[in-house]
Amino acid sequence: MPPYTEIEMEKATFAAGCFWGVEHKLARVPGVTATAVGYMGGRLERPTYEAVCTDETGHAEVAQVEFDQAQVSFETLVRKFYELHDPTQMNRQGPDEGSQYRSAIFCHSDEQKAAAARVTAELNQSRFGGRIVTQIVPAATFWRAEEYHQKYGQKHPGHHCTL
Repeated sequence: MPPYTEIEMEKATFAAGCFWGVEHKLARVPGVTATAVGYMGGRLERPTYEAVCTDETGHAEVAQVEFDQAQVSFETLVRKFYELHDPTQMNRQGPDEGSQYRSAIFCHSDEQKAAAARVTAELNQSRFGGRIVTQIVPAATFWRAEEYHQKYGQKHPGHHCTL
């Protein structure tokens, strides 16, 4: 019997507009083992969807993923994140407007911060012409969104946000 190998799981948290579509797309990346949607980066303890939608709490709608580093790198997830949305739009994605829809990478380590900055600088120069407004900030408390928001794309096929 082969020796037991512990899988190194890591978390990554991204804000790219409506969290339903972000979660739905990132869940399909090979190596992503779990996803959840919620709120991060604001001032209110235990925010609700209704509170966040007022654009007064400072929270962003986020998708948090757990991933197996042996199968997918954080850098690959950052690149996928940039493919999912328009990172040149300040506080909006498509018809959704407000700071809760901002583009942000919430970093869980110095290594994630360095990788996010490196990929962002590369893409900003090569693909986005210096217009990326994505925030790269330390991860804060992840407040899990209400259950009806979790795995929305699976629960309602064809009715998740299109990014």
